[in-house]
Amino acid sequence: MIRACLDKFHLHHLVLKYKTVERKIFHIDLDAFFCSVEENKNPSLQGKPFAVGGRPETRGVVASCSYAARLYGVHSAMPAAQALRLCPGLIIISGMHGDYGKISEQVMDYLATLTPLIEQVSIDEAFLDLSDLSESGEVLAKNIQSHIHDHFHLPCSIGVSTNKLMAKIATDVGKSSKRSANPPQTITIIPPGEEAQFLAPLSTKALWGIGPKTAARLDELGIHTIGDIANMPRQELVDRLGKFGLELEKRSRGIDESPVFSSHEIKSVSNETTFDHDIADAQVLFETLHSLSESVGRRLRKYDLKGNTVKLKLRWHDFTTLTRQITLVLPTNDDREIYVAAKELFAQTWIKGKPVRLLGVGVTHFAKPVIQLGFWDIPENNKGKSSAAVDSLRNRYGRNAILRGSDLKRNKG
Repeated sequence: MIRACLDKFHLHHLVLKYKTVERKIFHIDLDAFFCSVEENKNPSLQGKPFAVGGRPETRGVVASCSYAARLYGVHSAMPAAQALRLCPGLIIISGMHGDYGKISEQVMDYLATLTPLIEQVSIDEAFLDLSDLSESGEVLAKNIQSHIHDHFHLPCSIGVSTNKLMAKIATDVGKSSKRSANPPQTITIIPPGEEAQFLAPLSTKALWGIGPKTAARLDELGIHTIGDIANMPRQELVDRLGKFGLELEKRSRGIDESPVFSSHEIKSVSNETTFDHDIADAQVLFETLHSLSESVGRRLRKYDLKGNTVKLKLRWHDFTTLTRQITLVLPTNDDREIYVAAKELFAQTWIKGKPVRLLGVGVTHFAKPVIQLGFWDIPENNKGKSSAAVDSLRNRYGRNAILRGSDLKRNKG
């Protein structure tokens, strides 16, 4: 009874912030993906100008080329014969398409552990909606980039903004800013409210929907940059370009409400954090586990998922990475149950006083909940009401909008 009253008290009286949660949309682009896969199979290719594609004698075209080859002007969709003229020493590899698909699927499966809202747009590109994660866009992007590099040995560039349009443009701008024989591996972040300012100096071709013909038409009208579009009176845009003018006006200001469409099967939900400096303090590590467990639980409830297996990921200061897991009696999406399991795994794995670089918590093996009540058990649908109410307030006003009694106790300590 006392606990229920306290939960109700915190639910109604501990609203600390009143602001909507900004969208955090990521665009992930695997740099020269086919070439990176070939370099992993044959490290001697690294740093050399080479292309994946058809042979010139068969009128083949370049499917992908290394960044060393791009310095000679070689690019994808170029006839192989022309590529060889530009770069006489170009190495051409036929490529193993089955390998590319298999590795792409592995990367996408990893990204799907971060959020069910993943939209794969090609074999080497995807959008993610990570709005419900508490870490900053920069921290999340660095973690994702490091994970893809460490686990798949692939370089990637990432754009982060408040919508898909801006995230994609951020990636493109970041990649174009680095011209060398090495993959760009850039992270470009456009903060909320700075979309139009970021777009203004860019060529109109950077916007979705503007191809060579439309760009030429805009040039004739004296419109050369995205800022020129934004500064043109709306009616004039409509008069000259019809309804498409209205859409261009929105895009020129960085406005895009399109959601991240997901068709990816959710296999696990996880969250991890890489510390700015290695941590050996037990209290900090347990608090981090608690925060990660809360995040995973909240996301599971958001998508009505429950899992039987809780996983712990731990990376030492020397980058040695350990994973441990435990199977529960019943599937769960409850923060506290996830935390108890993660804490037990951590206690079994951590060597007291040994610095930790990364911690992660995940839940997998999803199943429909089986309810088998004992005489004193609380029905599952009632048990989750408190968590669901907390989730609702946090989704609307931010993570710190409401705190549980256990949060206050931990913060006070």
